[in-house]
Amino acid sequence: MNKEEKKLKWWQLSILGTGFIIGTGFFLGSNIAIKAAGPAVLVTFLLAAIGTFIVYDVLSRMTADDPQSGSFSYYSKKAFGNWAGFASGWVYWSSEMLIMGSQLTGISIFTKFWFPEVPIWIFASIYTVLGIIVVLVGVKWFEMLGNLFAIVKLSAIVMFIILAILGLFGILDRSESQTYFPHSLTTFLPTGLKGVWAALLFSFYAFGGIEIMSIYATRLANAKDAPKSGKVMLVLLTTIYLVSIGMSVILVHLSKFTMDDSPFVVALDGFHLAFIPHLFTAILVVAGFSTMSASLYAVTTLLISLSKEGYAPKKLSKKGKLKVPFPALVLTTGGLIASIVLGLLLPNAVYEYITTAAGLMLLYNWIFILYSGKKLLSLTGFDQIKRLIATVLILLAVTGSLVYHSSRPGFYISIGFLFAIGIVTVIMNRRFKGAKEGEQRTKQTGLFDRLENI
Repeated sequence: MNKEEKKLKWWQLSILGTGFIIGTGFFLGSNIAIKAAGPAVLVTFLLAAIGTFIVYDVLSRMTADDPQSGSFSYYSKKAFGNWAGFASGWVYWSSEMLIMGSQLTGISIFTKFWFPEVPIWIFASIYTVLGIIVVLVGVKWFEMLGNLFAIVKLSAIVMFIILAILGLFGILDRSESQTYFPHSLTTFLPTGLKGVWAALLFSFYAFGGIEIMSIYATRLANAKDAPKSGKVMLVLLTTIYLVSIGMSVILVHLSKFTMDDSPFVVALDGFHLAFIPHLFTAILVVAGFSTMSASLYAVTTLLISLSKEGYAPKKLSKKGKLKVPFPALVLTTGGLIASIVLGLLLPNAVYEYITTAAGLMLLYNWIFILYSGKKLLSLTGFDQIKRLIATVLILLAVTGSLVYHSSRPGFYISIGFLFAIGIVTVIMNRRFKGAKEGEQRTKQTGLFDRLENI
């Protein structure tokens, strides 16, 4: 551990986690969920919260028992062997690369609020450079920025909720005096259960980031506080999500939600406060940028861990004059450049495609976490039931991506990543087995030599 890295208290990790998780996955991705499910999106967010809570509980308990910087990749290896550690590490790396691409595209879409004629890829390029700078300034400044960003995001959501309440009670004027409370099952479920099924993935995606908390949990003053820290954070997040999204769908008709703006900007647009959309959009850009930077830091850290484990080239963990290994940062930056190119080629569809693929890759890794915990933890009967519930919810979210044609390309992208990682895993597993057999032969030879000397 570097001297500059100070131990964290449990509540500090809760704040950091909140700051890392709330990003464009919530501020923009929730739009997709709202369009798919209508007011029933509240149910999907509640189900996603339950599934996330179960996954984090398993991960935090493994972290408390055996804190490791490699986190889930290390636990997969410990539970199932090298092949699982390799596959889990690269599935997570792929998911974070897609998440960064999603965040990058999201904050570029937000920025177009002020500059509608400027292409998305230009903003994405600028934010990529800024993200790299943030990572290079070091852990101390990165955490200070993370705390600041967390406060900004929470303040924005609280501000939205207060304004929404004032609007509902007529204290603030709105261009739409009507409210849209769902008074029947039809208005609550305008697209039926099919819409709820499709929205579940994007609700899960809004909670993506618990893995980053597990990486930071190794820096807790007391590793046993990891479960408590995550539980407090998830209760806070779930409350914020349900209240703010509930206010949005009540204030605005569903037809007005589009992928051009956050649902909160759309909801506030009806108030006669000209500065509010500008202020809120600025906060959303900060929110998305902080999440993207956190993912950039986490994925670079993971590459170093994979390199040390022998799951990636050793060069990736070599440090020069920079605080972050330059080769690992270059590889991660290459993934971001690929996202920029996608934004150039598919400016109208790239966000939903990348977001769908990112959410799916994230959930594939959560399956690894759940079943690693099954082998490494002493689970009660209730724990086993919870694991099955989380598995079913995750599978529903994965299959829900096939319901609508707009999310299917993201599913196929994720399958492509899995296929490529699977092929490389098979090849690497042969090497792992060969290396293990070589070690056993070396041990046997040493034993025979000692017997002969006797």
